[in-house]
Amino acid sequence: MLRRRGNLQSLAGFLEIPQDIVLDMPRITMLGNKQLLVENHRGIIEYTPSLVRIKLNQGELCILGEDLMLGNLQAEQILVEGVVQEVKYDL
Repeated sequence: MLRRRGNLQSLAGFLEIPQDIVLDMPRITMLGNKQLLVENHRGIIEYTPSLVRIKLNQGELCILGEDLMLGNLQAEQILVEGVVQEVKYDL
C-alpha cells in the first residue's frame, strides 16, 4: 500500500497534478479564523455551534470554535463559518 502511494506521488509530481486529487486527500483552506473550506470530504459526523466533525477518507477533521455554521454545503465541499479556535486532524 505504501509503495503504491509512493508511486502515485511520483506520478502526480511528474504530471504536475495536485496530490490531493491523485491520493484522494482533503484540501483544507482557511480564511483567517472566520471561514474554513473543506474539499474532498466524506460527510458530516457531528455538528453543533461549538464543534464540527467531518469524515475524511482517512480519519476525521474536528473544528472547534464559537457560533459555527455550515455555509456552502455541497457533495464535494463544506464551508464552516464562525470563530474557528482549533482545527484537529485525527487519524
